[in-house]
Amino acid sequence: MANAQTAQTGIAPLSDEDARRQLRRAVIASTVGTTIEWYDFFLYSTVTGLVFAKLYFPESNPVVGTLQAFLIYAVGFVARPVGAAIFGHYGDRIGRKATLIATLLLMGLATFAVAFVPSYAQIGIWGAVALTVLRFIQGIGVGGEWGGSVLMSMEWARTNAHRGFVASWPQFGVPAGLFLANLAVLAMSQISGDAFLAWGWRVPFFLSIILVAIGLYIRLNILETPIFARLLAEHKIERTPMLEVIRRQPLDIVLSAFARMAEQAPFYIFTAFVFTYGISTLGVSRDLLLIAVLSASVLEFFTIPFFGHLSDLLGRRRMYMTGAALVGAFGFIYFAMVGTGSPLWIFVAIVLSLVPHSMMYGPQAALIAESFTGRMRYSGASMGYQLASVIAGGPAPLIATALFAHYHSGYAIAGYILACAVLSLISAALMRDYTNKDISREYDAPTMGDSGHMAGAH
Repeated sequence: MANAQTAQTGIAPLSDEDARRQLRRAVIASTVGTTIEWYDFFLYSTVTGLVFAKLYFPESNPVVGTLQAFLIYAVGFVARPVGAAIFGHYGDRIGRKATLIATLLLMGLATFAVAFVPSYAQIGIWGAVALTVLRFIQGIGVGGEWGGSVLMSMEWARTNAHRGFVASWPQFGVPAGLFLANLAVLAMSQISGDAFLAWGWRVPFFLSIILVAIGLYIRLNILETPIFARLLAEHKIERTPMLEVIRRQPLDIVLSAFARMAEQAPFYIFTAFVFTYGISTLGVSRDLLLIAVLSASVLEFFTIPFFGHLSDLLGRRRMYMTGAALVGAFGFIYFAMVGTGSPLWIFVAIVLSLVPHSMMYGPQAALIAESFTGRMRYSGASMGYQLASVIAGGPAPLIATALFAHYHSGYAIAGYILACAVLSLISAALMRDYTNKDISREYDAPTMGDSGHMAGAH
């Protein structure tokens, strides 16, 4: 059997022990890499609500300054589909490994540069311009990161039965990055007086370069995935994979994006907007909010891989839709608890808010990536995933700020979360479920069968 495979593809199969070792390396490399990239991204998110309005828009009133700061924040989300298009193309052309090294460097260097951006008092509006450019570069890096990290893990999975669990580990990078970002800001916020606003917030950005060096070392020591290696050996590489996946699987891209509405928009309300809302409206301390978000991220260390594993047993769509329904209902509970002003209830609300998120985020990587054929998988999965950034993650804090400014009620924001959940439920219901199915073989844009699975798969 091994000789036949070698003769057919030109690839000598790895021994079971070597395959297990490569799977471990791929999962570690993907998880550490995404942790670093999300540390960079969330660090910017956290500091936006605490610092940027004061330092870079000091002449605006508080609401306008906050909106301006979140507009820069949203630029990173607009850039993410651009990164998906660029790196998705190269990920399907030259491989997952080389592309992931490039995304890590791009994201890391842009974050490091944020530490040196002068304030409005020093160079006027040009400080905000520099932040916008760097945020755009950050977004491009993150846009290319997710697809490659998920595929690096998922395409090394040794059986179809555990693909949801294996693919969930790069998702683990989100709570890990969120934890590190908030921990860094919390540590620096202990500086007395105005030192945090003057220079303390810059230190976590400066230290990110150390994490980049660690991630780069790990990623240089992994092999290309066997699925891409086989595509290369069999000369099945697409010349223009992004254009081809848009032409052949447009519905899968659109459904992937809208399925993320209930996962992504509420997440950034619960972890980014909450700083502005909690400090400005509720008058609670910055440290309370930081500790609550830290605790919620620690909980996700366990819940994301757990729900990824559970999706292998119960099915991706069923697990995902359960989470979407819960987050739609929980938005009202969340703002009722937070609206009490009680530190205890605020803490509990923030911690619990990421449980339904985990129910979606754990199985989400496999749910989306499995929808696309191998030779266009990096492009298709990346574009579907990152388009949600334009319609969900980026606008969410802006919409939440505007809704609260108009209605003066958190329940208006909860209504927005419910609308996102409804869109996700409809989209997820229309997606095909490939749980435990073979994705190593190639297929073109499939048609929907009666069962909701791919019709005519081979």
